[in-house]
Amino acid sequence: MAERQVAAAVRLLDDGATVPFIARYRKEVTGSLDDGQLRRLEERLGYLRELDDRRAAVLASIAEQGKLTDELTAALAAAETKARVEDIYLPFKPKRRTKAQIAKEAGLEPLAERLLADPAVLPESAAAAFVAAGVADTAAALDGARHILVERAAEDAELVGALRERLWEQGSVRARPSGDTAATSPAAQKFRDYFDFSESLAQMPSHRVLAVLRGEKEQVLALTVDPGEDGPYEVMIAEALGVDLAAGAAATPWLAATVGFAWRTRLSVSASVDARVRLKMRAEQDAVTVFARNLKDLLLAPPAGNRATLGLDPGFRTGVKVAVVDGTGKVVETATIYPHPPQKQWDAAKAVLAALVARHGVELIAVGNGTASRETDALAAELVADIGAAGGTAPTKAMVSEAGASVYSASAYAAHELGALDVTLRGAVSIARRLQDPLAELVKIEPKSIGVGQYQHDVAPAILARSLGAVVEDAVHAVGVDLNTASVPLLARVSGISESLAEAIVAHRDEAGRFTSRAALLDVPRLGPKAFEQCAGFLRIRDGEDPLDGSGVHPESYPVVRRILDRAGVTLAEIIGNQRLLRGLKPGELADERFGVPTVTDILAELEKPGRDPRPAFTTATFADGVEKVADLKVGMVLEGVVTNVAAFGAFVDVGVHQDGLVHVSAMSDRFVSDPHEVVRSGQVVRVKVVDVDVERQRIGLSLRLGDDVRPDRANRGSGGADRRRPKEQRSAQPNRQKGNDSRRRESGRPGGAMAQALREAGFGR
Repeated sequence: MAERQVAAAVRLLDDGATVPFIARYRKEVTGSLDDGQLRRLEERLGYLRELDDRRAAVLASIAEQGKLTDELTAALAAAETKARVEDIYLPFKPKRRTKAQIAKEAGLEPLAERLLADPAVLPESAAAAFVAAGVADTAAALDGARHILVERAAEDAELVGALRERLWEQGSVRARPSGDTAATSPAAQKFRDYFDFSESLAQMPSHRVLAVLRGEKEQVLALTVDPGEDGPYEVMIAEALGVDLAAGAAATPWLAATVGFAWRTRLSVSASVDARVRLKMRAEQDAVTVFARNLKDLLLAPPAGNRATLGLDPGFRTGVKVAVVDGTGKVVETATIYPHPPQKQWDAAKAVLAALVARHGVELIAVGNGTASRETDALAAELVADIGAAGGTAPTKAMVSEAGASVYSASAYAAHELGALDVTLRGAVSIARRLQDPLAELVKIEPKSIGVGQYQHDVAPAILARSLGAVVEDAVHAVGVDLNTASVPLLARVSGISESLAEAIVAHRDEAGRFTSRAALLDVPRLGPKAFEQCAGFLRIRDGEDPLDGSGVHPESYPVVRRILDRAGVTLAEIIGNQRLLRGLKPGELADERFGVPTVTDILAELEKPGRDPRPAFTTATFADGVEKVADLKVGMVLEGVVTNVAAFGAFVDVGVHQDGLVHVSAMSDRFVSDPHEVVRSGQVVRVKVVDVDVERQRIGLSLRLGDDVRPDRANRGSGGADRRRPKEQRSAQPNRQKGNDSRRRESGRPGGAMAQALREAGFGR
């Protein structure tokens, strides 16, 4: 980014403009910075401003102590990180009285200086002169002098920074069982690969970092940071203090012991703490990045459209909850059926569903993928077949992720939106609606509860919320929002619209009727020109007074469209969708000082396909008949499935057996794949080959390389050595199908090196 672009973007952000608005409608101002660049800029801007605030506070504190020098001022001005500022501030930071301060008060600092300056002097002889009322003997004097030198080293900003970086590059994490009982407890077995574990700090993948940290949190693992050999660190400390460890003088042994003491008791401890913090922060950021990409894929999953939909929230004993919603998502009827054990009212349940389909013209059936999903899917399939056999128009059925459905059902918004419905039925409504429009429904759920992350529950909530909020915001603005059907949570995600303003828009819509123009937004109480500028371009009005209100053209650009019409000599109706005419126009000839070539180019693209939805076309996966549980799987089977989650080491795929299978990154392509997101995305329909089945442990190994030969002995393995042949990540990361806070992926494993290791992790042997 050029300085001009950065300055322009900062001005817009400071003026209250949002990232989506700037990226879409202020391209001329920023030089066409995209939303990703703007978000990085916004995050960096926040960090630098926090850094400046801390720098100012440190300068004020040092100045108040009367110790501020030109050298310190320059050093703080040059500090590029918060850690560097804190290193410089350390000697001046108010703290409790230390042993070094007590020694200085006892007059022992000259002793420390003499031993440094003249290592030929015998330490005991030099210390004898300092024995006084406050110093008991020479041993106490030397001890005090040592603490003074240790503190001097620990407050040397350059030294502390250098030691920190060396430990990060050379050190490792070591994990051991936290006690004898921890290693043998059943709950600890998912961490068994870490009972004798060590890996480089700098190279350790994020999912393994978060795995061992979780093991430590659950008191199964004891973690330590191993800096490696002490020698190099002690040499660095000695050089900083001016100690020649090879001098062989009388004081050299004492000075060497002081250097070693400084490393073991102070500097290694602080460097290890810094390394752990850095390791966790890096792992959290990687985990958030994975979660964000999966969430984006899920939010931008293909919508089935505004068609009457029957939602099924499966269950055994408590029954299958049923809800029918019309094309606008309005609930028109609900029911509870009991086709599965213990009631086994299969035919009666099917009759209820058939009546609902006929009564409401149901075109889609959405089956939640939780407990009893395959059995319920079989019921829906039989219903569809019966309707088709009778000459009727059979609905299309699809399996839908119900991740977070129970979180929504119990939420305050669900109580407001569906207050008349029992909590147990709200999940079925959500399942039906998320088939119609995943984005519009999923924005009602806290992102971390959607269950497409990698250790999202181990990540700092503030970091997670900031990143995922940006993902939701970008997805909403990429698709656009129908002003006449959008819910409060969806409207509240639009640029310039707060939650209270979203509520005001919906209240105005309910009272005055549907909006017929974007300009009518200005009639909403408290919605002023600034909010209108930010939101109008992202709101769509279908069949309104002005066709442009249904497009992504901002109202401020309508005069440009009129100029285009005059230049082309056609009406708006004649130019919309006219690809030949639009592509014959030259943006440079239509631009002016305010609306440049980037904006005109966007306008022409919108006129070609006004209000186009960037999401792919709706498709459904067809699960294999007779394959309903893990035991039904056979090695070599080729199945259709849906990607439910993409992690750093592979992707989980639902093939319709209640348990997702793992496609390890090494089994994704014939070429090397560094990032599984290069190959698949959450919600994608894929064809996979079964390469490994472990019935007892409910583990499934899959491959996207359909031409691979597989070993028949990998099928239906039981206990004993079976689990040793699972991918380490899969052994502890395989998600459990459950409702609510649904899929908490737990990974474990060791780093791989050669192809043999990769194959072993993919489940082809140990």
